[in-house]
Amino acid sequence: MEESYGHIHVEAQGDAAAVRNVIAATFGLVGTLSAETTTGCGLRVPRARVSRHPERVTCLPCREHARDRHQQLADRLEGLAGPTADRTQVERAAAHHRDLARRFAAP
Repeated sequence: MEESYGHIHVEAQGDAAAVRNVIAATFGLVGTLSAETTTGCGLRVPRARVSRHPERVTCLPCREHARDRHQQLADRLEGLAGPTADRTQVERAAAHHRDLARRFAAP
């Protein structure tokens, strides 16, 4: 494990704990999470040193990573609205991710 200098980070590939919870709620299966995770800045840190809340993340490279990831997701979501997708729901989801991107960009 590399040194994280006391910073709070974001996971590089999203929120594994949230995905685990959805799978557990849907199928009743519970997988174990690794004690460590790779962060947006490339470090491996204890899972307890990551957060998905912008106001808690103190690592600047992780904040930039999360900002870019949420901005890209918002852009992709806007392209989904069509005959099979509810435009209001898509716009709401895109706005949510744009808000997260804005919050991660704020110092």
